[in-house]
Amino acid sequence: MEGYAHLLAEVAATGRRLNRDEIASRRALGERAAEAGFGLRSLVSAHLSGARGTWPRGADSADEALAAVQQVVDAFAEGYERAQRLAVRQEEAARREFIDDLLYGRSDLGRLAERAERFGLRLSHEHAVAVARGVAAYDEGDPVPRQVERALISRFGDRSILLTTKDGRLLCIAPGHQREVLTYFAKQAHAATDGGQVAVGRPQSGPGGVVQSYEEALSSLEIAERLGLDDPVLHASDLLVYPVLARDRQAMADLVHNTLGPLTTARGGAVPLLDTLTAYFDSGCVAAEAARRLSLSVRALTYRLERIHKLTGANPSDPAHRYVLQTAVIGARLLDWPAGES
Repeated sequence: MEGYAHLLAEVAATGRRLNRDEIASRRALGERAAEAGFGLRSLVSAHLSGARGTWPRGADSADEALAAVQQVVDAFAEGYERAQRLAVRQEEAARREFIDDLLYGRSDLGRLAERAERFGLRLSHEHAVAVARGVAAYDEGDPVPRQVERALISRFGDRSILLTTKDGRLLCIAPGHQREVLTYFAKQAHAATDGGQVAVGRPQSGPGGVVQSYEEALSSLEIAERLGLDDPVLHASDLLVYPVLARDRQAMADLVHNTLGPLTTARGGAVPLLDTLTAYFDSGCVAAEAARRLSLSVRALTYRLERIHKLTGANPSDPAHRYVLQTAVIGARLLDWPAGES
């Protein structure tokens, strides 16, 4: 309000408009008010109250006074909004930098924990991360993340929840003991992304726990893609066997080649027989169900299983052989064999 009453009285008396320097000073005051944390509504009210206190008595000067009030408030609000936009951009940049450091394990862990409290996270506690992918890539300002965030806040408030995006995917970081938060996030994200898939990492403690849970969720999505798993929600705890199997890549490759390699000599290649084994094992070794999934007759499926037995020496229906065959089939899917064979 600095100088406002004097300026209004002078303009009303002379009938002149505000000059460039006066408008610039009003903008600067608006920026200072925003940075100081004053509310725009109360500031506009104060300007109007100030105008009433210095309102000119002559009727001929009322239009000039109103025009001056309009100029002052407009310039003041412009400066205020400019400062707010700058603050929002700086906040967004700080938030993005923090999220990148958090998910990549960068920065000093102690400093990272201090910065995390600004965003409602206490990294000394357990946290779990859910990652959702859809048919499109998403940024934080897009309608889909905003829709999911509104639903979460409406249901849980902030409750130390951080919702963001990374590499086009939606991420939700929540305290490890609040499993209902990630369950609700998965439901909302699945719907908002038109049937997208969501993976939930295991709760992990400490500043590095968020990174571990995030990487588990990403790994679960990758495994699901390789294995053709179409479950809407994946839990890393249910898929632990696959990273274990894939950890020794060379041993897995040897198992696949030694067990399934003979299938490549079949007419039509290994893929139809590999698909047969996949359907057979996925259906619980029930021939009728496997045949239905493959759109085959049971007789045709039985013929294929016999062919696999003859080529590999392993009988899919024999429990003694089934484990090795099924493990090799999982390995083939993880390694994208035989398509990914160099």
